[in-house]
Amino acid sequence: MSTAVPSLRRLTPHTAVLLLLAAVAWLLTIAGARQMAGMAGLGLPSYVGMWALMMAAMMLPSVAPVASMYHRSIRTHRALRLAGFTGGYLLVWVATGVPAFYLTELLTRLAGGDPAWATAVAAGVFAACGVYQLTPLKSRCLRHCRSPLSLLLRYGSYHGPLRDVRAGAHHGAYCLGCCWSLMALFVVLGAMNLAAMVVLAAVVLVEKLWVHGEAVARAIGVAALVLAVAVIWFPALAPGLHGAAMMGP
Repeated sequence: MSTAVPSLRRLTPHTAVLLLLAAVAWLLTIAGARQMAGMAGLGLPSYVGMWALMMAAMMLPSVAPVASMYHRSIRTHRALRLAGFTGGYLLVWVATGVPAFYLTELLTRLAGGDPAWATAVAAGVFAACGVYQLTPLKSRCLRHCRSPLSLLLRYGSYHGPLRDVRAGAHHGAYCLGCCWSLMALFVVLGAMNLAAMVVLAAVVLVEKLWVHGEAVARAIGVAALVLAVAVIWFPALAPGLHGAAMMGP
C-alpha cells in the first residue's frame, strides 16, 4: 500500500473546482462574520447554516487531494460521482453543526456571568483538545487521511446509486475523528473568530498534507495543554467564553 501523502499539486481539473468553492465559502463566511459579533443568539437552523459555510471553507482544501485520487479511480459519470463524494463528505461536517450548537449553548451557559467558570470551561476544552491530539485514535484517523489508498480500494466495492455519497461520508467520518477536537476550540475562541478559522484551517491542511503532519499534530496537542494552563492567568486566550461571562446571564 502506498504511503504517499495526498498533494494539492496533483489535483484534477474537476477537483480544482473544490478550491474555488472553498474560496466562495470563505467570502460568505467573512461577510457573515461582519454582520454579527458571533453566533450567540442564533437559532439552530441559522447556526447550522453558518457552520456549514465555515466547514466548507475550512475543510474543502484538505479533502481536495483525496477527492482527486477518488476521481481518478472512477471511469464513468466522473463529475457527477465526484459531486456525490464531496457531498457525502460535507454532509458529515454539516451534521456536526447540531451537536456543536448544543455544546456551545451548554458551555456558554456555564460560563455566563461568572469569569471563574469561563476560565474553568476554557481550560477543560483546551485540555481535552490537547489530550486527544496525542491519542492513538487521533493518529489512526490522521494516518487514514494522509494515506487513503486502502480506503479508496474499499470504496471500489461499494454499489448502488448512493455509493459515492457513502464513500464521501465514510472518509468524512475519519476526517471528523481526526479534527473534531480542533473544531471544539471554536467554543473557546469564538465561533465567528476569523483569525481562529484561518489558523485552524491551516493546522488541518498541514496535518493532512505536509510530510511532517503527524509531528505537527502532536505539537498542537502539547500547545493546547500549555494553553489549558496559561488561560488561568490569561483569560483573554478564551474570548468566546469570557465574552459570554462579561455579558452575564
